[in-house]
Amino acid sequence: MTAEPFRVAVLGGGITGLSAAFYLLRFAERQGRPIRVTLLESSDRLGGRIDTLRRDGYVIERGPDSFLARKTAMIELVRDLGLEKELAYISPLARTTYIVHRGRLHPMPEGLMMGVPTDLGALARTGVISPVGKLRAACDLFLPRRGKDGDVAVGEFLRRRLGREVAERIAEPLLAGIHAGDPDRLSLRATLPQFAELERKYGSLIRGMAAVRGRSNPANLPPEARGRTFLSFRRGLYSVVEALERRLLRDGCAIRFGAAAVSLEKNAPDGAPYRIVAENGVEVAADAVIVAVPAPAAARLLEPHVDVEALRRVEYVSVANVALGYDARRFGHKLDGSGFLVPRGEGRVITASTWTSTKWPHTAPAGKRLLRCYVGRAGDEAAVHLPDDSLEYAVKRDLRDLMDLSARPELVVISRHRDAMPQYAVGHLERIAELRRQLENRLPGVLVTGASVEGVGLPDCAAQGRKSAAALLGLPADAR
Repeated sequence: MTAEPFRVAVLGGGITGLSAAFYLLRFAERQGRPIRVTLLESSDRLGGRIDTLRRDGYVIERGPDSFLARKTAMIELVRDLGLEKELAYISPLARTTYIVHRGRLHPMPEGLMMGVPTDLGALARTGVISPVGKLRAACDLFLPRRGKDGDVAVGEFLRRRLGREVAERIAEPLLAGIHAGDPDRLSLRATLPQFAELERKYGSLIRGMAAVRGRSNPANLPPEARGRTFLSFRRGLYSVVEALERRLLRDGCAIRFGAAAVSLEKNAPDGAPYRIVAENGVEVAADAVIVAVPAPAAARLLEPHVDVEALRRVEYVSVANVALGYDARRFGHKLDGSGFLVPRGEGRVITASTWTSTKWPHTAPAGKRLLRCYVGRAGDEAAVHLPDDSLEYAVKRDLRDLMDLSARPELVVISRHRDAMPQYAVGHLERIAELRRQLENRLPGVLVTGASVEGVGLPDCAAQGRKSAAALLGLPADAR
């Protein structure tokens, strides 16, 4: 007799859900186990926030523009999809990143690692931090370790270790670029767990980061990641979504668009453990379910069965980005770096700007320049909701003030992402762990995962998808 297929419903077609579906099919094939995977996506496209616009020779990312190389789950996914030759690398011309201080662009101090100075000489030379602030940062070398192991806010931790100036003028804008968050509300354990570990092990962030930097062994990284910080694709990040969609369809995954799940019921009429009902009327019987949708949607599905406080506590920040394309002959700026960051205290609409055509040469045709400006962070989202012409004017005003850039763009693309960036408040990981304990007891085979749960970066999401697939098939978390 032929074994009945293992039926899995994957809810959400972002990178987590796509990775989960891909690895479910891949792992089950290796096990020789029949499987039927159905992916339900609420919109009419896959990829979630990944959205590449290819227009007039430009490659414009409307969502994230790259992924972190040292977190290798995305590189492993790229290899599994055969996309290695499509990878794009940052230009060596984009080595310098600037930071705004008192309305002017200053080069970031050399030796910074995730906002932590590892070269005190370079820190001493920067004009971004005052002499008193520099001395206060150096005190990290002598301050005692934190006396308790519980979670704290990132801002509190950084001010205690490095002082207010480094925390607010350097670390905060870097964090805003990743989480769009308020450091005084973000969980240290959920967003920067390595910082707590460095303090515990070395007694100092500066000493710990310097040690990590000094002993880093490129041989431990895949060749694609060695000497790299970020990676992308020559035709944009959507390349990986397109490849995943092709592979899923080839391998028999049923993809249903416009199918936002509205209920998860136990004991389906046909005897299946679960039944998913979507708003378009689609019904899916499943032996297991991977819930990879934003926290509010996940909470609505799971609330009849478990306490969903962990999901209700996840807040979201709205953001936007404005891409501007220029004719190089009329541009008037050398773009000698990767872009700039704007601390909250500067009072600007722009939170950061990537000089995209310098950082990623594949993104603009010959003779053109491309910038991308980011807008919105926790507590400062008003500009995201401005009319298009007002938002464009505000961004161009900031570029004129900060870069002396008065050229008129030939192309403007505005992308808004409302309630897009999940915020992990203090205690987030403990609440998620409790939620997962309840799911294991009350809804066995139902897993909750994704950016709202355990990491917002593309490698984090890809890793979560693979881990979920492995768990349902009884494989170790690091299964390849």
